[in-house]
Amino acid sequence: MQVVILCGGQGTRAYPHTQSIPKPMLPIAGKPIVMHVMQVFADQGYTDFVLALGYRKEVIEDYFDRKALDWNVELVDTGADTLTGGRVFRCREMLGERFIVTYADGLAAVPLAELQAFHEGHDGLATLTSVPMPCQYGTLNLDPAGRIESFQEKPILRDHWINAGYAMFDHAVFDHWEGENLETEVYPALVKQNLLYSFQYPGLFKSMDSYKDQQEFEQLASEGKTFWQTLG
Repeated sequence: MQVVILCGGQGTRAYPHTQSIPKPMLPIAGKPIVMHVMQVFADQGYTDFVLALGYRKEVIEDYFDRKALDWNVELVDTGADTLTGGRVFRCREMLGERFIVTYADGLAAVPLAELQAFHEGHDGLATLTSVPMPCQYGTLNLDPAGRIESFQEKPILRDHWINAGYAMFDHAVFDHWEGENLETEVYPALVKQNLLYSFQYPGLFKSMDSYKDQQEFEQLASEGKTFWQTLG
């Protein structure tokens, strides 16, 4: 099964660190984050990758030209300004009956066999992985009178679920594809057609949205807290 990784965005929230390199190439422990994403899949037997390139594509092309891997990696120029849904759509002719799509900047130890079993068990054409929403702020626990009883630093809000990528599709989904933006057009259109389901993964997830996130990833790696690594 092919794994499409969206590598074409400009990474504006990580500027100026993405001025010379694309965000998928920002490092964690000396290795680009896209390699960590690919390793999550490879550890579980998924080693056929399609990287949908755009902004500063030559940096990624040069890296993989020099990198010896046991994986099959196809690099596809999907346009510098193409949105996420458009990038997937431009890869459609090279994709098989079933494929996965994920982002180049989000890490989680998603159990892919369970994701696939869930996908095969429903009547839709698409399944996205959702995770409990991490709160970026500390929260207060109050008593009925409003007295603060305790603080909780950046809790996980387990009653709220967010899109973590790691999405599985049947190729027939392209017959129902609408729009250029995966998150605001394609997915809502599939929801209206009752074709989109969510695989709920309760584990940790983190994305590299900013340079601050990159520094937090580096800190986690230095402490050996690489929660995204799997045993295969």
